[in-house]
Amino acid sequence: MEVAFYLSGLVAVLATLGVITNTNPVHALLYLVVSLIAVALVFFSLGAPFAAALEVIVYAGAIMVLFVFVVMMLNLGEAVVAQERAWLKPRTWLGPAVLAAVLLLTLIAALWRGDIGLVISGETLTAKAVGTTLFGPWLLIVELAAMLLLAALVTASHVGRLAAPDKPPMHQETGARKEVR
Repeated sequence: MEVAFYLSGLVAVLATLGVITNTNPVHALLYLVVSLIAVALVFFSLGAPFAAALEVIVYAGAIMVLFVFVVMMLNLGEAVVAQERAWLKPRTWLGPAVLAAVLLLTLIAALWRGDIGLVISGETLTAKAVGTTLFGPWLLIVELAAMLLLAALVTASHVGRLAAPDKPPMHQETGARKEVR
């Protein structure tokens, strides 16, 4: 599993570089999915299968769906859609496909050899151990992080509702900020 650890760590770094350097948001999201799955494989090789499953379910699943919806909601117009279709060539998918194939081959090799139990640290963390560690001494920090995320959500919602400076505010039928012309 040591080979799986280093190989998936390398894939995570390369895919993250693809996220940072890519100017197209859809292609950057593809690299981000590969990066998150590689990080999940790093967790798995370190003996934390629960953290690996959470990484795939929460980040590679739910958060990526949210990012895709944000990109879709931007509605950049027909010209941008036509340009995106022109860019949609096999060479665009080559990088994420190669990195995903390396991860898949690493996982298949680890399963084929049967050394799943032989992890780098020598022990496997259970869900109870993760919960005890997370909510034991770090309870205040976890709660503060939750409040910080809630504050960010409220701020993003408020900023998203503000009208652009060159456009008049929208007429609202309900709520505290009703404008009458």
